[in-house]
Amino acid sequence: MNDRWPGRGSSLLLGCLLFVAPPRCEAQTNLVPNGSFEETDSCLEINTWYYPETGPLGWFSTAGSGDYYLSCLPYGAFNGMPLSAWAFQYPQDGSAYVGVATYSVNAQSREYFTIELAEPLTVGSTYYASFYASASWNGWEEYPQYYIASSKIGMRFTMEAQQWEFGDPLPEFTNAAQVYYPAILSDTVNWVLVSGSFVADSAYRYVSIGNHFDNAHTDTLHLGTSIQYAKAHTLIDNVCVSTDPLGCPLANSVAEAAADQIVLFPNPVDDVVRIRGVEAGLRITIHDVCGRLLWQDRGTGGVLHWEVGDSAPGLYMLRVEQTGGYRSFKFVVKE
Repeated sequence: MNDRWPGRGSSLLLGCLLFVAPPRCEAQTNLVPNGSFEETDSCLEINTWYYPETGPLGWFSTAGSGDYYLSCLPYGAFNGMPLSAWAFQYPQDGSAYVGVATYSVNAQSREYFTIELAEPLTVGSTYYASFYASASWNGWEEYPQYYIASSKIGMRFTMEAQQWEFGDPLPEFTNAAQVYYPAILSDTVNWVLVSGSFVADSAYRYVSIGNHFDNAHTDTLHLGTSIQYAKAHTLIDNVCVSTDPLGCPLANSVAEAAADQIVLFPNPVDDVVRIRGVEAGLRITIHDVCGRLLWQDRGTGGVLHWEVGDSAPGLYMLRVEQTGGYRSFKFVVKE
């Protein structure tokens, strides 16, 4: 378990962020009970490991002390929202979400939230699964514990699941998951859709959310710096599993899959924003909230730079034009 305890920090106001919530997974087809973490036993400022009857009902800790974020807490509470100890983020859906440690440079520690499915999976059947994730960053800690982003956040389905208690060893890495995000998930402003499909080879009863890959199989990216050793933390919301391809939000198009490899960092930014992974030749632009064009270039497949200069603090848009459409990414320029 990480050495993390409730506390208060200075207030942080980033202004009114634009937010459009994609459709949530329909309850009648979702095999994940309490998939958006809205059902809870109480509203507590707390740092602990969870049981099915505490915190987000049905969910429990199978490694470490994952975090449960609640909008009912005061602004700046340890596990409140939008400002908490680890992040500044609004929920993707509803008024709650969770977070787990997804990388640690010196201990290979991880945190997992797990829940029993509404019914076991049927062997040989195809299932569609998804969740939304966002990298933790810009919380109130003066010296952040979490200041890097990691790859491989995903969903692992199992037959059994062991409740984690303080002092228990962490589970061995499987370096496998049925659905996961292979690239570094570094977006700290937007919620990124992680989705996929698979054919069940066992009558799985549980799904676990986190990074099930060891450090050697995990890529990382620094969002900032700190005097503490490097760790990553990822926020999760709106978890869905269904036999119906329309039952869960899915990223199906080739263009969208390619765009998911684009990394914009750091976010928020105070001097230079870097854009990595834009395919060579694709036009990219940056606009302010009024739609004014501020910068344009062409992708190289490498890293491009935009100097903030005297740009006003606030929300900006990066647009990547592609065949048949475009993909947009939001980022924030700090004061």
